[in-house]
Amino acid sequence: MTEAFLHYIWKMKLLKYSALKTISGEEISILKTGEHNLDAGPDFLNARIKIGNTTWAGSVEIHIKSSDWRKHKHSNDPAYDNVILHVVYENDDEILSKIEKPIHTVELKGKFDQKLFYNYERLQNSSSEIPCSTSISGVREFTIKSWLSRMLIDRLEEKSSRIETSFTKNKGDWEVTFYHQLARAFGTRLNGDAFQQTAETLPLQVLAKNKNNLLILESLLFGCAGWLDGNVKDEYMLKLRKEFLFQQKKFSLSAIQKQQWKLLRLRPANFPTQRLAQFAALVHQSSHLFSKILNTESVSSLRKYFKVKSSPYWETHLLPGKNSAEHSTLLTDDFIDLLLINTVIPVVFYYGKIKDDDALKNKALNWLDSIPSENNFIIREWKEAGVKSKSAYDSQALLHLRKNLCSKKLCLHCGIGHSILKNI
Repeated sequence: MTEAFLHYIWKMKLLKYSALKTISGEEISILKTGEHNLDAGPDFLNARIKIGNTTWAGSVEIHIKSSDWRKHKHSNDPAYDNVILHVVYENDDEILSKIEKPIHTVELKGKFDQKLFYNYERLQNSSSEIPCSTSISGVREFTIKSWLSRMLIDRLEEKSSRIETSFTKNKGDWEVTFYHQLARAFGTRLNGDAFQQTAETLPLQVLAKNKNNLLILESLLFGCAGWLDGNVKDEYMLKLRKEFLFQQKKFSLSAIQKQQWKLLRLRPANFPTQRLAQFAALVHQSSHLFSKILNTESVSSLRKYFKVKSSPYWETHLLPGKNSAEHSTLLTDDFIDLLLINTVIPVVFYYGKIKDDDALKNKALNWLDSIPSENNFIIREWKEAGVKSKSAYDSQALLHLRKNLCSKKLCLHCGIGHSILKNI
């Protein structure tokens, strides 16, 4: 038995109420289970319980054994003075209040369907990364879809916290905030921090003043990114370095350390030098990009904003000064979709939230539903379990569910887990 499970059956009202009596034999009516308290103090606050002929208002504390009250030293904590009911799985000790009167106690052993706990144990003992992988096929499609919708909103809210930090730091400037978030996305998971630091070092207005000259844009980005140090020997990179030194003095620019960039285990297309050059091309092609995105309706139109390729030099170079086989530097559809999923849509959703614009938030959700599903090992795990991801709307929700609930076996906090516990 676990306290988490006892919390669950209390909160979800899965008890046999007709059999509930205090240890002293008084009948119990649960008028309000209370608010689940996840901080310090009693487990449920503001409960209302009728015990005998008296209605009590206060807190509920839940333990596996009543003796846990002493073990946890609740008698010495004023926060527990307002406990009106001690809910335990097994009553093994009499607990007294500060005025030496027994605290009303109810024992739950035998007061709920034991099948619930057996199903819970099955999920907790599963060796699968998705504990319900062998059971989820029995869950109604409507239940799964409803829960995934909630997971998607939770994921967007989670991403909003990072965007909010940037928005506050940028004193409410949406274009700059979007610029920083987009730069981070170009760096992907491995170089996101370095890319964002580069963007924060290089003011957007400096880029805007030089947007018509791709060479200057490259010099600014590569220079602030630390790639134009004294070891540069290649003719093109020397040209960039010369331009950067001029711009650096003109705008009092600084640079991050080149050592912050990582190349290990990266595919050549994701080399930071390739992404910096493509980012320069995007700035060169765009103006007031975020404002345009807000007024765009279709995903196909969104994609067009990002259909850029870097300058010819990078078609034969993966790294500065090192020749390579000729290759395309056009941003791929897959990478553009990742930019939309991980940055464009979350920022638009957050903008809609701040502006209290439900239409804009719904547009962001519809965009996700119009983008093909991501295809990674987690999405393939869900597919093996019988849950198909039809769009990025689904895949983002499934990724969030797997990371935040499944991997921690928090089945009691999951709508799908709740359905399985009740019905298997």
